[in-house]
Amino acid sequence: MPYPAMLGRWPAAIGILAFAWVELVYSGRGDPSNIAVLALVYVAVQFVGMSLYGIEPWNRFGDAFGVYFGFIARMSPLRPTRTALFVRKPLSALTNIDVVPGTVALICLIIGTTSFDGFSNGEAWGNIAPDLTSLFRDMGFGQATALEIAFTIGLLVVVLIVAGMYRLGVMGMQTVGSQSTSVQELAGRFAHSLVPIGLAYVVAHYFSLLAYEGQRIAYLVSDPLGDGANIFGTSSATVDYTWISATAIWYVQVAALVIGHVAGLVLAHDRALVSFGDTRVATRSQYWMLVVMIAFTSFGLWLLSAANA
Repeated sequence: MPYPAMLGRWPAAIGILAFAWVELVYSGRGDPSNIAVLALVYVAVQFVGMSLYGIEPWNRFGDAFGVYFGFIARMSPLRPTRTALFVRKPLSALTNIDVVPGTVALICLIIGTTSFDGFSNGEAWGNIAPDLTSLFRDMGFGQATALEIAFTIGLLVVVLIVAGMYRLGVMGMQTVGSQSTSVQELAGRFAHSLVPIGLAYVVAHYFSLLAYEGQRIAYLVSDPLGDGANIFGTSSATVDYTWISATAIWYVQVAALVIGHVAGLVLAHDRALVSFGDTRVATRSQYWMLVVMIAFTSFGLWLLSAANA
């Protein structure tokens, strides 16, 4: 069965939102049995999708992580084929992303959900969440449900802010020169420039988790069921919090944000030259994207400082 063009990447976008909701909102995320059930549901959905539409089309458009990592892989300077590995210009493959329905939403979700992860650990959300939760408690919801509703609202609001910032930049571009292209079409043309920013946010917000909590795999792999087994002799391993300093982590996070946004600007300017033709008009159009990129960078740095305060 051919993959429906109208679906585009919406299944992947919904998958990213669902994953973020479980990670950041779901009150039962600490129970391994709940995670096991959700993992089985995810696997079942993938089998159904691949059975209906084929492995390659589903991984390209429908599977959240297939699409997610596929976008990131396009930033690589290496291009694999069935028989060889070729060198290409870094980021160049991003320019070939086919813009189908849901593509812009997916990328905004990647940035927005990661942004909420940082925002939810800051003082601002710490002041808002209790009042919002109390409001839903007064409406008759239980504590866990009220908290989930409050965090769901916060998550969606941050995603909408990210999408709104990008749309404002695109609307500004449309006013430059004699543009007959719609805002929606322009948003699709420049969507690939957000991919490096999405990766930057992921690195910035999860690097410390990988650096510290990632060490736990050493003893979890030896005692996966927590029954005292020591399969690989590493069950007594501990987490070393001294191997990298908080300052070093901060520099990695800031560097990721800056590099990601610079890469985004380069891609946007390159696409502007192709889309607008005239160099002057293309440059003027990018003033709007420059403002958006600076706003994204400032937002990301503020989230980092708020989370580390």
